[in-house]
Amino acid sequence: MINQQEVIRIVDSICRDKAIDKDMVYADLEAAMVSAARKAYGQSEDVTVSIDRMTGEIRAVMDGEPITMKDLGRIAAQTFKQVMIQRIREAERGSIFDEYSDKVGTIVTGTVARFESGALVISLGRAEGFLPRSEQIPGESHHPGDRVRAMVLDVEEKPNQVRIVLTRSHPDYIRRLFEVEVPEVGERIIEIRALAREAGYRTKVAVSSIDTKVDAVGACVGVRGSRIRNIVDELGGEKIDIVRWNESSQILIANALKPAEVQEIALCFELNRATVVVAEDQLSLAIGKRGQNVRLAARLTGWDIDILTPAEYNKGLDEMEKALRSVDGVEDVMLDKLMAMGVISVGDIEEIGPAPLVKELDVSEELAERIAAVAAREAKRLAAEAQAAKEAEAAAQAAAEEQAAQADAAGEEAQIAAGDVPQDQDPEAATEEIESGGAEGPEASTAAPDVAPPADDEGVMETTVGQSLRRGRTSPADQEEEEE
Repeated sequence: MINQQEVIRIVDSICRDKAIDKDMVYADLEAAMVSAARKAYGQSEDVTVSIDRMTGEIRAVMDGEPITMKDLGRIAAQTFKQVMIQRIREAERGSIFDEYSDKVGTIVTGTVARFESGALVISLGRAEGFLPRSEQIPGESHHPGDRVRAMVLDVEEKPNQVRIVLTRSHPDYIRRLFEVEVPEVGERIIEIRALAREAGYRTKVAVSSIDTKVDAVGACVGVRGSRIRNIVDELGGEKIDIVRWNESSQILIANALKPAEVQEIALCFELNRATVVVAEDQLSLAIGKRGQNVRLAARLTGWDIDILTPAEYNKGLDEMEKALRSVDGVEDVMLDKLMAMGVISVGDIEEIGPAPLVKELDVSEELAERIAAVAAREAKRLAAEAQAAKEAEAAAQAAAEEQAAQADAAGEEAQIAAGDVPQDQDPEAATEEIESGGAEGPEASTAAPDVAPPADDEGVMETTVGQSLRRGRTSPADQEEEEE
């Protein structure tokens, strides 16, 4: 049996290691001793136990008579042990839950402990965090023992554990990294006004400064890019674009689409759509790889962004003007007002409907309905023409592929007929080997694929001739001349 001083020392150690309130541990000890006494003397007995917080002295009373805890026996001691372990674990889970509930949205550092069905289990000291696959940066790999930084996304209290969910792909993780690496952001001198992210690929951050003497973009980049480089390294090479925030939507959209140069921006507040005109050589730069640049710019600014070339923009205006000219009562000033509204095509008129036209153009409901009807009819016609042109293009491409395949197959047959196949080999078997890529020697290395890339008639002819020249094919007539 432990003495009184050991009780105090053990309680202090438990409270320090598990961050549990000392009074709570003493209360749990008293409750566990009451359970043990009732296990020994009967559940109906009135038992009270108190522990002196200063001396560690234990006083136990049953029905007014003092009892000694060391006389309870082995079974009662086992009951005390189980109750105490359970109480301490519950208190520890409560302590962990309270601690990490206050850390939601902050960055923590831990060590990779193990993998569970694609998720990482990260040791955070006296707790474990879970980094699900969906919250990991795509393409990133970790190994047990690696140190990992992540943001606490959520804390869930389960029956037997506290589940701490971490994230490295959430946009707010970028925000927290900027607060750590850029002191001005942490001190709120520079404010991150908007942020859009595709984890593992690219992030756009719009920043502004409350101090006119502090350059928001320059402070975030750092001297020779030192600050932003630390963030990029932490994210495994993810690209970060820092743009200057502006209250004007047009300027902000132009900044968000950088490095592409913008010629003109038309805003349609009715559709929450921005039509951006860029030069032909800037089109791919504005759209970005797989539409990434314009997609992130749309998220950053909150506008639906359409990228058009000057030719496409003017074509839409011409079609709209031509359609509305056929409506009696439409004047030039109305067309100018529509352009000022950001309406640049008959499709836009069809989407907004007649109600905004009455208000913005100051026309009657009848005229607005006629304008909307004509625009809808013209939009359907243009959509049908575009679909027909798309189907015709697909059919022409399929025909070109088929023709290229037939020409390639004809060239292989000519090669077999020319005697390129060994005499002791069956021509049909040789054809199968060439098509399957199983033949060895020059025939195997020069066999053409079953399907050639799309090309027009002239391109197919040039490709076939070029392949024949590269393969060194000769016609039967040429062989006869060589034999003579």
